[in-house]
Amino acid sequence: MGDIVATIQAEQDAIIRADLTGALVVQGGPGTGKTAVALHRAAYLLYAHRRVLERSGVLLVGPSRTFLRYIDQVLPSLGETGVVTTTVAELVPGLVARAEEDEAVAEVKGRSVMARVLSRAVSQRQRVPRETTTVRIDGRTVHITPSDVQSAIARARRHHRPHNQARVSFVRDMLSRLAEQYVAQLGWEVPADERAEVVEELRTTREVRIALNLAWMPLTPQGLLRELYAKPWRLERAAVELSARDRALLAREPEADWTPADVPLLDELAELLGEDDQAARAQAKADAQRRASELEYARRVLESSGAAAMVSAEMLADRFSASGPSLTTAERAAADRSWTYGHVVVDEAQELSAMAWRVLLRRVPTRSLTIVGDVAQTTARAGTRSWSSVFDPLLREQWRLAELTVNYRTPSSVAQAAGRVAAAAGLPVSALTSARDVPDALRVERAEPADVATLVAQRARAALTQVQDDQGAGRVAVIAPAAHLARVQQALDELESSGEVPAGPTRGRPAGRRRIWTHPRAAHARRGQGAGVRRGRAGRTRRRPGRERGRPVRVDDPSHAGAARGARPAAARGVRATVRVTDRVVSEGRAGSTIGTCSRPCCSRTSILRPGRSSRPPAST
Repeated sequence: MGDIVATIQAEQDAIIRADLTGALVVQGGPGTGKTAVALHRAAYLLYAHRRVLERSGVLLVGPSRTFLRYIDQVLPSLGETGVVTTTVAELVPGLVARAEEDEAVAEVKGRSVMARVLSRAVSQRQRVPRETTTVRIDGRTVHITPSDVQSAIARARRHHRPHNQARVSFVRDMLSRLAEQYVAQLGWEVPADERAEVVEELRTTREVRIALNLAWMPLTPQGLLRELYAKPWRLERAAVELSARDRALLAREPEADWTPADVPLLDELAELLGEDDQAARAQAKADAQRRASELEYARRVLESSGAAAMVSAEMLADRFSASGPSLTTAERAAADRSWTYGHVVVDEAQELSAMAWRVLLRRVPTRSLTIVGDVAQTTARAGTRSWSSVFDPLLREQWRLAELTVNYRTPSSVAQAAGRVAAAAGLPVSALTSARDVPDALRVERAEPADVATLVAQRARAALTQVQDDQGAGRVAVIAPAAHLARVQQALDELESSGEVPAGPTRGRPAGRRRIWTHPRAAHARRGQGAGVRRGRAGRTRRRPGRERGRPVRVDDPSHAGAARGARPAAARGVRATVRVTDRVVSEGRAGSTIGTCSRPCCSRTSILRPGRSSRPPAST
């Protein structure tokens, strides 16, 4: 990060120092320094607008907890510690959402229409009974009629308060109507101060409680969402905009764990339902009792010490209550779901769904945001391919676009080939100029389909011979489509068993141990947890937190995580060459699958092997 500070370029500096107001969207291709710019902008804004931001704080949203651990190390080096770092899955305090689900399910949950579905699901829990309920209390009869319930519901909705808060008004109105019926049967006038006893008697009557709860049930976000998923008939009534197939995708058991795509829905429901003020009232009562106890203790202390003339009991009690630990703004904000921030920074923003954007915008009512990403690198089905399609409806004219155009990481020849691949796939590729090139950075070889796996193993062996040093440090990444994995693995096993794999230790691991990655999109499909990765025998495989598509990377130490996001690595021990298997031509302007290279400066060679006619000469790009 120190190297980045020393080499901030003009277009990056202009973004860092841009105005605080409004939403600034930073579009940039791979290697343009988007994350570094976002972090420096957060630090700059906290410095330049400290009075505004120190009270409300800054929220930084990243793609994964691994990435945020890197951020938590970088921001203090920039002089800032008052930033809350989180993922979308962690935005609701106390909620654990780590379960995995199919991308098709997450895409349905991420649609903006789900906001209407949830709103309708809440309103459907405010129901008018079909028949009158009769309740006997102390020999007198009261009737809970559909007309009274309908009138009370309409009056409670008139104030547009959240469900649980509006329920208080509904219950109060209904109890008042029932009390009128009860008093009318007494035959004498009941003073106003005694009517409270009648209301309390009605409120504590079991049959009345059941009838009022059936008409307007107190709800929790978790309970309502679980019920929608588990009861198809409820989901069908609420989700009229979804097809039968989409509703079937959402179905699951009530005890199923929460997924990251559930968090925006739960946050939306928390807004629609509101907090039940019974807990707040209980807390206020407990606080008052504690304050009275502190005052009584302070009085006894002053009486026994004879210091009553110098200090009051209130002052001494205040000193007692202030002697405990004091939370920082960031700590208080992280523990409060309803906290609103002065500024929000979002990295890898192209991956966020429409519902996730609703969550973030609720946390920054000033609409002051820094949003960085690349719409050409979107992998999530619920993500976006167009900034305007996301922000025009949400922010109207309150957002502006800035672009980063210089690629400081990938050699020019590789970047150009990747650009052609992406353009041929119809992706919205940004114009990029690479700051460097490396001779022989990209090679394309053709082979007969039956010989591809063997040739890949041989190229990997040759690359390993070139990159390993005297201590055996240095690795080679082999990336292949899922259909080729078994054949490539077998070819590598045969080379190892024949003794042709170079010997020597590699960071404490036996020589010849290796990993095979599938296509980067397949590996990313399950959020970097090893999905689609064929494991070798050396332990776990981890993908770097930046999730930059088209740059397969073996991450084996924390320093590489920083390198993958723009910081210079602490040690030059990582993937130094990449061998790629593809089924299509990636030369002569014809595009195939995405090209990948390591993001580290030491990794500059990529070989692409494809089935073809072995008699044709190798083509290089």
